[in-house]
Amino acid sequence: MKSQVISVDQSTQSTKAFLFDENGKLLNSAGLPHKQIFPREGWVEHDPMEIYANTVEVIKQVVSVNSEPVEYSLALTNQRETVVVWNKNTGLPICNAVVWQCMRGKDICDDLKEKGFSEMVKAKSGLLIDPYFSGSGVKWILDNVDGARAAAEAGDLMMGTIDSWLIYKLTGGKVHATDYTNASRTLLFNVHTLDWDDELLAMLTVPRSMMPKALPCDAVYGETTVEGLFETPIKIAGVLGDSHGALAGQMCFAEGLGKATYGTGSSVMVNIGEKYADAPSGLVTSVGFSALGKVFYAFEGNIHCTGATISWLIRELQLIETPQQAEDFAVALENNGGVYVIPAFAGLGAPWWHPEVRGQIYGLTLGTGKPHICRATLESIAYQVTDLISAMTNQAGIALKEVRVDGGPTKNKRFLMPFQADLLGVPVVLAEVEDASAYGAFVINGFARGKWNSFEEAESTWVRQGQFTPDPETQPKAFEAYDGWKKAVAQLIK
Repeated sequence: MKSQVISVDQSTQSTKAFLFDENGKLLNSAGLPHKQIFPREGWVEHDPMEIYANTVEVIKQVVSVNSEPVEYSLALTNQRETVVVWNKNTGLPICNAVVWQCMRGKDICDDLKEKGFSEMVKAKSGLLIDPYFSGSGVKWILDNVDGARAAAEAGDLMMGTIDSWLIYKLTGGKVHATDYTNASRTLLFNVHTLDWDDELLAMLTVPRSMMPKALPCDAVYGETTVEGLFETPIKIAGVLGDSHGALAGQMCFAEGLGKATYGTGSSVMVNIGEKYADAPSGLVTSVGFSALGKVFYAFEGNIHCTGATISWLIRELQLIETPQQAEDFAVALENNGGVYVIPAFAGLGAPWWHPEVRGQIYGLTLGTGKPHICRATLESIAYQVTDLISAMTNQAGIALKEVRVDGGPTKNKRFLMPFQADLLGVPVVLAEVEDASAYGAFVINGFARGKWNSFEEAESTWVRQGQFTPDPETQPKAFEAYDGWKKAVAQLIK
């Protein structure tokens, strides 16, 4: 009987399932969006029951391609910091999930920072105190949902990131578990001991009884029939957060390899090896992934707006109709004409961290036209990625080998990708597989099932689609343009 892997990618906007054969060939895919709930300004919620129902449905859809018996296993990657609290007796959420974008925990975080917890939190968790991470969301739920605090103290509530919720539901309530990567994004996990930390739990007043068991990414988490879809239960094997999935899916198994995911925003992550190190200012250290008995740490920074700036050109400014047109304008110009677009639409993120700042177009003259703004917008994507990677490598003394990239804007191969390579000074590599997070879950699934016994074996499935290397002729101009970006940002934050 042939074997296939169902890789579920539960993301912020939708739930997708991908069906891979044993060699990583994509056989089928399916996806469903879920509602974005905004109860008040700055708050974002998801319905956990809708997400679970969609997960079951996309699994059904993706395996429908098979008419003959197949031996399946299930891998999972997910939006990370979004948190669910549910009653273990009923199996039902006590409220909607608090999404990573939600700002309801801001006052809680501000209070903790004022009380001097920042250094302890960074030393133990590798993170900054911020509502982006799960801990303040859990505390808010316990403090504000009727009966939640009493139920938690009585041991009746469970919490978890979306992976934990799905594992619990798929196993019929038999397994309450998470993996090290998702755990490392909660503000409650000690990345040195690889366990929940009593001091962090006490700081956020979260009972230990609520916490899932933390396991390596390549563990077997349990079995599921997916609501009776399969007569014989299949293994849930391989779990990790979506950015970490992309790190594994891009085969960044060695220290100094990094990945940049160009989506609405961007996640930039660099493998720093098996030894923990404090992240440079404005960045965080997380568990990158764990497999084959090893735990690799990573520096990470998140950019609020990269691909979203291209959408802004199309939808709001109506300067172009397609992303291709921005590329056409960019390559037609010799330079940006001194124009810089700083896309701080939701504040200036890592590594600057100025949430009060708003976007700006800098350097306008009477000679500025549509092409300059389009080129400057594309350049801003590369500048922001360079800001992060420079902070990760230069300040921390890491020798960057190459950066592996995925996401929609990587299709911009005539301008953005070559420009990015010039700025970084190392090769920028595109993989054949576009859905890097889902592919990373497939890879970790292979480790969990013993298909591969070394990272080199897994890497043999990875195919380079293309590579961009720094060009000695154009690189000096790219550096000159980057100096202008840094001056423009400095004007904005002074």
